Order: sequence, then C-alpha cells, then structure tokens
Amino acid sequence: MEKFFKFNPLLKQTIWGGGRIAPFKHLDTAAANIGESWELSGVAGSETTVAGGPCGGMTTNSLVAEFGAELLGRDNHLRFGGEFPLLVKFIDAAGDLSVQVHPDDDTARRQGRGRGKSEMWYVMDSAPHAKMMIGLKRRITPEEYRRLVADDTICEAINVYDVKEGDCFYIPAGRIHSIGAGCFLTEIQQTSDVTYRIYDFKRRDKNGNLRQLHTEEAAEAIDFSAHDDYRTLYTPARNRGVELVDCPHFNTAVYDLDEPMTLDYSGLDSFVILICVKGKGTITFDDGSQTSLDAGETVLLPAATGALAVRGVVTFLETYIG
Repeated sequence: MEKFFKFNPLLKQTIWGGGRIAPFKHLDTAAANIGESWELSGVAGSETTVAGGPCGGMTTNSLVAEFGAELLGRDNHLRFGGEFPLLVKFIDAAGDLSVQVHPDDDTARRQGRGRGKSEMWYVMDSAPHAKMMIGLKRRITPEEYRRLVADDTICEAINVYDVKEGDCFYIPAGRIHSIGAGCFLTEIQQTSDVTYRIYDFKRRDKNGNLRQLHTEEAAEAIDFSAHDDYRTLYTPARNRGVELVDCPHFNTAVYDLDEPMTLDYSGLDSFVILICVKGKGTITFDDGSQTSLDAGETVLLPAATGALAVRGVVTFLETYIG
C-alpha cells in the first residue's frame, strides 16, 4: 500500500458559493460560484478519486475495500465496514447559507436517511464582516420553533458570532446553525449528506422557486436546549498539536509550525487526515519518500503509518477516529 493518498476534489457549485476555492487550491477552472470542495469523500454518488500513483482513479471506498483495516484501522474497519467514515470539505460562502440542522445517527436511521451528521468548522482567512449563527439563545419548545419559522423570526432565536481566522466550532447533530457570507473554512464531518433546511431567507433558485424547507424533519432532529457559548475555546501554540475536538466521531488538532516536527502514529489504530489550511510544508516518511503539504492540500495517511517528519512554515489540521 502507498505511504499516502491525495484525491481529486469534487467542486460543488451553489447559489451562495464564491470565488476563493479555485485560487486557494491552484485549480484551473472556469466554474463560478464554487461553494464547496469535497476533499475526501466516501458519500455514495459523490466519492472522491485518488489523484495519481498506483491507485490513481480508485474511489475512496474502493481503497477501503482493497486495504480494509490496513487503511482504516482495525476498530474502524469493524465499525464502518466498507464506507470511509469522514468527509472533509473547504467551504467558501459568498452569501449566507440556509439555517439548517442535521440529525444524529438514531434519528437519521428512524427517518430512513442512513447515517447522521456531526461536524466541526475551522475558520480560515475570512472577510472582516464574516459571521455565523450557531445554537439557540434560550431553550424553546418544538411548538415555539414551528411558530418562529412560520413568522420568519427563527433567526432571532439563534446566537450570532463574529468570526476570524483560527476560530473553531463543534456542531454536534441537532445543533441549529448557518454559515454567514464572507466565511471561508474547513469542515470535518461524519460521512453523510443529510441536511434539513429550516429557513432560507426567502431566496429563490435559478428557476424562481422558493427552495424546499424541511420544517417537520428538522423538528425531530433539533436539540432545543441552550448553552452559554458555542465556540470551541483553545489556546493557540506554535510547534505542537493543540486539541480542538475530541468526540465519538473524530478527533482533531491544529498544528502551527515554523520548526521541523516529528509525528509518530505507530501507536494509533486509525487512518489520519492532514488538511493544510495555510503555508507550505513537506512530509518526509520513514523510507525517505516525500510529498508536499501546501495550503489547499489534503493528505490521507493509512493506519499502518509510523513516524513522519513535517517541515515548513505551515498550519494544518490533523484528524482521525480514536
């Protein structure tokens, strides 16, 4: 098996998409309104394919079928079978995304939608006015939720955050949220494409129709409780991993390096994904082989990976399932 895998991104054009993803990733494309770049995906119908090497052209889940526990890790292979369990995206919001929610695994299965979706956001170099809506300001009832949606006042019940580069938010299934105009971010999530649209600011699609809402499905999925603060609070540090999220679905840390660093995964029973959000770096493996880790690149390391060295002035996210 190869030391690492990189993938051909799937570019998703959306009514709220912008123009930042293609230059960030150095892509030669005339496509406009690119809202998302799916960097690594095992979602049925939207799988990424390996870019180059002996496995070039293979889909993500074909890699899982070929290499099994050697790629995923023993426990992950038993848990997820033939499906790669995480989805990694870059998101560029030139306009506001809809107010939405995702179901948890139990609710999704009950509704016939497969797996649920918990996710996290790491904010990259965003516009000065960038904002997000996350979490309820106060506990509400399902009946009150329906009234707020009907009255076009649901946004008044949601917290609004000014965001800047380096901010992080964990969005567990059930937490109401919306990415605002000007946000540029990395999203790490369960392998699922289940989204319930609650409110869409009365926008119309290219055919002039109001986009579909999922008011009742969302009512079954929403966590109606409230918290004081929905940010992920952490202290940035240079040249070491800083934990951002430790949840049942993934573990994520951020590394901000200006010195060489050795990462040893020999004791970890999981694949590792490195997502470069800023700068330029180089990964050197134990056999001396190398690959780049530059802004806009995502690298999948198999569970069989041991130690490797990262050099450069580079900021990247490390995620795995522990």
